Amino acid sequence: MAKLPVYDRSGSQVGDYEIDPADLAPRINKQLLHDAVVMYQANARQGSSKTKTRAEVSGTTAKMYRQKGTGNARAGSRRSGVRRGGGHIHAIRPRDYSYRLNRKAVRAATRMALASKIAGEQLVVIEELAFEQPSTREMAAVLKVLPGGGESTLVVTAEHDVNVYRSARNIQQVSVSPVADLNALAILSPRRLVVAKAALDVIKERHAVAAG
Repeated sequence: MAKLPVYDRSGSQVGDYEIDPADLAPRINKQLLHDAVVMYQANARQGSSKTKTRAEVSGTTAKMYRQKGTGNARAGSRRSGVRRGGGHIHAIRPRDYSYRLNRKAVRAATRMALASKIAGEQLVVIEELAFEQPSTREMAAVLKVLPGGGESTLVVTAEHDVNVYRSARNIQQVSVSPVADLNALAILSPRRLVVAKAALDVIKERHAVAAG
């Protein structure tokens, strides 16, 4: 059982939060985490890279020089892949890199990622994180006084909060995600997770039940 300190917006500890990482994931499978991260990265690729074949390169179709008598190797097209400015012999074509692991594996990877952050003491619990109106200055001040200030951070809210999102979107290396949008890549990419207490309640209820 892990006892996580709960902080207020001034960085003072105001309580503790008990959560057992084993309730989320009895064990952490590094291979599954790797597979899930690679899947999300592959799905983010545009796949729009393209190079031209010799048929697509602009250039004359006239023979470069006569077949015999020059002492050079015979050559026809200037668009050949062996010549500068010619087409690519094995041209790259646009392609779709996306694929999916099965749903059970994806959910298990998310739970394992959360458990690894708790075990690695990289999850910070804040009692409440709400703003009456967007304020980048206030958000930056809160993140600075919490443990791990200055590190790349994912702020986790119970639900989508427009004011929290707008307050954090202009801060470098800080992103915001509601619990419903969490995945292994989003959790493992930043060094620190700042999780609202209400969001941790949702995580505990949703993922612990799924793990069981």
